[in-house]
Amino acid sequence: MRAPLIISGKQILPGEEAVINVNIGKLPSHSSIDLNITVARAMEDGPTLLLSGGLHGDEVNGIEIVRRIIEHEWHRPKIGTVICIPIINMYGFIHFSRYVPDGKDVNRSFPGNKNGSLASRVAHYLTHNIIPKIDVGLDFHTGGAERTNFPQLRCVLKDEKNAKIADVFQPPFIINAPYRPKSLRQTAARMGKHILVYEGGESTRFDEYAIEQGIEGALRVMKYLGMRERAPVADRKPITVKNSSWVRAKNSGIFHTLIAYGDEVHKNQIVGYISDPFGASKSRIKSPANGYVIGLNHNPIVHQGDAIMHIGVKK
Repeated sequence: MRAPLIISGKQILPGEEAVINVNIGKLPSHSSIDLNITVARAMEDGPTLLLSGGLHGDEVNGIEIVRRIIEHEWHRPKIGTVICIPIINMYGFIHFSRYVPDGKDVNRSFPGNKNGSLASRVAHYLTHNIIPKIDVGLDFHTGGAERTNFPQLRCVLKDEKNAKIADVFQPPFIINAPYRPKSLRQTAARMGKHILVYEGGESTRFDEYAIEQGIEGALRVMKYLGMRERAPVADRKPITVKNSSWVRAKNSGIFHTLIAYGDEVHKNQIVGYISDPFGASKSRIKSPANGYVIGLNHNPIVHQGDAIMHIGVKK
């Protein structure tokens, strides 16, 4: 018989599904901060896939992707095991925040410390109790406050397995992205695991297209791993971006965009302008390169130096 899978003392046998609540800490109000983990295990042995969202608590598109996968029972595999964690940063989720109480970013707190602050405790739990059990992970994110990302998958393309999974996922864009220090993805890579980051939409706002692209990509990866018989066919081939460039505001004012996220742009093309709020002046914004708009600032009020547009450079 295969050995049981044990997470936080809970045994999950072949063919079983379990929901595990893990207490990470308590607030001064005595409110518990828990991780809710859904594990579905097939009768037949196979790879273990992690589907996670809400590492930044206000990034609701990622949370919704994992939630819908569970709701529709798409997480139940033919072979292997699927571990779903819809909300990693529960404190951030209930407070509409990217961070935890002391302002720390959970995704810059790995590998963590079991006696540290809340961010460090969450990171420590994942490092020691989840990452060692997986083979592949998809971590779902969005852009930050008032900045939207066109659906994209980020990974280190020189890793052949990462590149293969990204190609199977078939997002609109594949971004070559170095590991961020102390991130979940970097920590997993050091342990020989492959976690890819999906970005789509912006925080605290649903983007149905980004949600659909995330779900369909996850199902395609599950099919590739042998966990499903069928998966949606992508409506477009992914565009690979190996470098990117940020357009920044040269002066403060009101930002008006002339393009939409996902659009192709050309070097020196006028992509927007910044106007003086009192009508005294207006300055044009040009694209610094040929490429695609993979990120866009939706806040019309910008300050000098603010990032307003992310261009995936076309080689």
